[in-house]
Amino acid sequence: MLNQQIITGIMSYGMSGRIFHAPFIGANPRFKLKAVIERSKKNAQLDYPHIISYDSIDELLNDPEIELVVVNTPNDTHVAFAEKALRAGKHVLIEKPVAPTAKEAAKLFEIAEECGKLLLPYHNRRFDSDYQSLKKVILEERVGRPIELHIRFDRFKPSIGVKAFKEKKQPASGILYDLGSHLLDQVIALFGRPKSMTKIKGTFRENSVVDDYGNIILNYSGGLNVFITTSLLVANPQASFVLHGTKGSFVKERTDTQEAQLLAGKSPMEDDFGVEPENKEGLLTFENDLKELETALIPSERGEYMSLFDEVYEAIRNNKPYFVNKDHIIWQLEILEPSK
Repeated sequence: MLNQQIITGIMSYGMSGRIFHAPFIGANPRFKLKAVIERSKKNAQLDYPHIISYDSIDELLNDPEIELVVVNTPNDTHVAFAEKALRAGKHVLIEKPVAPTAKEAAKLFEIAEECGKLLLPYHNRRFDSDYQSLKKVILEERVGRPIELHIRFDRFKPSIGVKAFKEKKQPASGILYDLGSHLLDQVIALFGRPKSMTKIKGTFRENSVVDDYGNIILNYSGGLNVFITTSLLVANPQASFVLHGTKGSFVKERTDTQEAQLLAGKSPMEDDFGVEPENKEGLLTFENDLKELETALIPSERGEYMSLFDEVYEAIRNNKPYFVNKDHIIWQLEILEPSK
């Protein structure tokens, strides 16, 4: 089975399934997109004529050919649907957040192990262009030892959104679970588990019942402080990464182009997919050998969401350790979950 395609089903063909999963599974020769679930409108066959559109989760899970199931349903359903898929003998690629709490996530990983299947968290934003650029600057020690990192995800959506599950007060709702989980995952991937944290949440939109503002301060051994901020009320989005170190600073705006390209119908296999415009470079300010401050534009790294699916394949077929591990998820959810 080492070179056999992984036959895959997607639990929802809304924006997530249509934009972030199907184009990559459909284009990657190591996968076969066999089926999706569409409970009302049947649109998938317009994009993928060969596909099966099931009406229910049970129909999808009862398909003996499907080996991998993408759980991309509303946040509060992730645990139940992932457990059902695992117990049906399927590997699971699960969107963030894996669960509302660290305890529930740990239980899911236990179930996966009991069933001899893999629970693979879908954290595609580790393959964003801006994050990859930041990661390279840190690994190459372009600013020396990191001292302070500000990381933001800003949007301006003052009205209540149309996606009801995001606006209901229920487990894993609110902006910190929605956008903050991306940022926490990026920080944990770079620096590991923090030694302490402070969390602030706020609700400011009219008629909102979930947090639409969040700030998390993470303190690391060695002195690094990381400030994570996300908000739905920022009309002038700020830089996504501002890094200060012992030898300089790096500033990068949020510029990943992959989502916009996918929405425009571009295939991930096109040569310019994930390539940032030339005017979106990061700005590095550093002290040169003459002890003078100098600036340099740092070209954006290419965004590579397809790399996530290559990682999924390698984990399932070749037992390669997956790039997001259980500890990463537990640490993330210990921070995100409501205080006891």
